[in-house]
Order: sequence, then C-alpha cells, then structure tokens
Amino acid sequence: MNVLIDQWKVPLGSFTPVVIGLANPQIASSVFTLGTAAVLPFYTLMVLAPTAELTKKSMESTIPYVVLGLLYAYLLYLSWTPDTIRLMFASKYWLPELPGMAKMFSNEMTLASAWIHLLAIDLFAARQVFQDGWRTKLRPDILFPFACFSVPLELSLMSSPKH
Repeated sequence: MNVLIDQWKVPLGSFTPVVIGLANPQIASSVFTLGTAAVLPFYTLMVLAPTAELTKKSMESTIPYVVLGLLYAYLLYLSWTPDTIRLMFASKYWLPELPGMAKMFSNEMTLASAWIHLLAIDLFAARQVFQDGWRTKLRPDILFPFACFSVPLELSLMSSPKH
C-alpha cells in the first residue's frame, strides 16, 4: 500500500532491516563508535607525525571517505521513514524548519548518520588544510588545530600574505 506524502510515494509498512543479532539502537551505537574510532588514526598522524611518509600517503587515500560514505548510506537507509520528507520540508516553501528537524534528529539512527556525515566532512576539511599547508610551505602541524576548531579562521590564515 502506498501513501502520497507531499507528492512523494512512500511505501507503508513496518519493514526494518536488521543486522543479525543487533537491534537498530545497537547498530546506531556500534556504527557511531566505529566511525569515531576510524578517523582517529588520521588525526593522530596529522598531529604527531606531520612529516612522516605514512601521514602523506594516508592523506592521499580515499579509503576513509569510502568507509564513512558506506556507513553513512547504511545508517541513512535505516533511519529513513515515511515521515522523513514531511519532517525535513515542512514549510509551504519546501524549506527545513527547526521543530521538524529536531523531531527527526531525536531518532538515534538519524543522529548517528548525521555524526558519520560530520566526521567525513571534518576529516576532508582537515585533510585539505593539511595538504594546503604543505603546498604553501606553512606548517600543517600549526594550521591543523585551526582546522579542527574553525575552518573559516584557517582559510583566512591561508589567504594572508606570506612572509
């Protein structure tokens, strides 16, 4: 049976994919922890061994983005409900509204998918800062903390005149 929600056909039902032996909250928690742990080696290398060959090679790798992307897609798939579109685009102008987003992110699966998404974007931005530091001859180990806390501040430092 299908229901028309804001011109989107969404199947109704109680189908929920399950990993054998894990309930959905356990999946969200496990992937949250796995994703967090997966990015730590990259940050550790950038901070503790910025000039090491292993660090340079790992910064060129796409593996962490593929892994995080797959984790994100899986969690997004598990968190999708018939109400997702309605919650995301509740206004008559198809713009997100805070109450709908708050309700959507009260679901652990949705929150875990957002966390994985944030980890992937943050790691990508940190990698860009790290690589830009090498290209511009600015020390990436000095720039990296700015990338962790404020990419706009880092970008302004990168665009300042070089001495």
